[in-house]
Amino acid sequence: MRYNPRMPSPSAFQPSAPGVLTVTTLNHLVRDCLESAFPLTWIGGEISNLTYAASGHVYFTLKDEGAQVRCVMWRSRAQLLGWRLENGLKVEVRALVSFYEPRGEFQLNVETVRRAGQGDLFERFLQLKAKLEAEGLFDPAGKRPLPPFPRRIGIVTSPQAAALRDVLTTLKRRAPHVVVTLYPTPVQGEGAGERIAAAIALAAGDGNDTLVLCRGGGSIEDLWAFNDEAVARAIRNSPVPVVSGVGHETDFTIADFAADLRAPTPTAAAELASPDRTALINRLEELSRLLQRRTQQNLADHGQRLDWLAIRLVHPAERLGRQQEHLARLAGQLGQAFARQAEGRHYRLHLAGQRLAAARPQPRRLAEGLAAVALRLQHAAGRTVDERGAKLGTLAAGLNQLNPHGVLARGYALAIGPDGRAVRDAGELTAGDQLRLTFARGSAGATVHQIVASDEAE
Repeated sequence: MRYNPRMPSPSAFQPSAPGVLTVTTLNHLVRDCLESAFPLTWIGGEISNLTYAASGHVYFTLKDEGAQVRCVMWRSRAQLLGWRLENGLKVEVRALVSFYEPRGEFQLNVETVRRAGQGDLFERFLQLKAKLEAEGLFDPAGKRPLPPFPRRIGIVTSPQAAALRDVLTTLKRRAPHVVVTLYPTPVQGEGAGERIAAAIALAAGDGNDTLVLCRGGGSIEDLWAFNDEAVARAIRNSPVPVVSGVGHETDFTIADFAADLRAPTPTAAAELASPDRTALINRLEELSRLLQRRTQQNLADHGQRLDWLAIRLVHPAERLGRQQEHLARLAGQLGQAFARQAEGRHYRLHLAGQRLAAARPQPRRLAEGLAAVALRLQHAAGRTVDERGAKLGTLAAGLNQLNPHGVLARGYALAIGPDGRAVRDAGELTAGDQLRLTFARGSAGATVHQIVASDEAE
């Protein structure tokens, strides 16, 4: 084996200190070496010693002419396989090279399994799928809905197909009234794809409402006719919708992607293409009961309305009499309204006349009133002059009493001290102070020679 850069170097297997490796350590190092040296890869061989364990894990030996290797496929991977392994089967496994440490055994941890030779077919399948998908052949916008009540269903399959009986049984049980037409064609083998495409074209132009393309399960080789490009284009060119029921639920073909609807099984395709007769009958009975209830309710409603209208129905003569009475009553009300309106207008006219008469000017009465007002004004002016003269005299007398010249005229004199203020108390003076004496007429200066106290003066 050539050296792989991801593989630990030989120095990595040396113990860090002198001593002996344990078996556990050795097996662990071997496992790390193997898993890091070999990537996940495809390995081909023949299955032998196959065992399905109760735990769900699958154990077998993969061998060829010169060697063999133990393999294990864990339950989580085995559940996704979709088909059962068998001894002697040529297969290709995608596995990781590993080492079972407890037993010191070299083994492969298998991720998935395919039958030998399927690798090329699967690649062709993916290439064709990518091509048609790029063309828009699988576009969901181009899918057509199935008719809810088909009258004719065409089945494209082989008369010897095991799934045909289940499809016919399902259609008879669910929709015995539907006309079913079989368009026989080989579903596997050389040239089967072209013949299937021709059968689809024939069935699509034969007046059918829906086409069912069906076949039982099988290997990728068995179902390869439905991966034919001609089949996919015939499905898309069909003027009526096509239901694909090819293989089991885990099987996918190009026809499934091209069809308007994919069913997991042929039986499911028959169920999708046909209405359930029992469900339709139950629905019709329910609608019939609903229609009966609605009809009875409408009859009752119309009968009640008829009774109401009958009550309102009156003889024409009686209706005319009522209308005449009504017109007479209206005429009386109209006369009363006119009388009330005329009376109101007469009253308003009378009031307007009174207001006009009161507002008309009277010169004699106005002249008498003016003379009276002038006389009252003259008397009021005289009284006002007398009152104001008396008040003026009183104010003049009071003013004369307060006039200092009036006091001086009675023989008094005003003494002004040295500080320029009137002397009211002799105690404020001192001998020798100069005084100015003001009389009613004129003034004179004086010198204080003697001061007499107030009690002596008394």
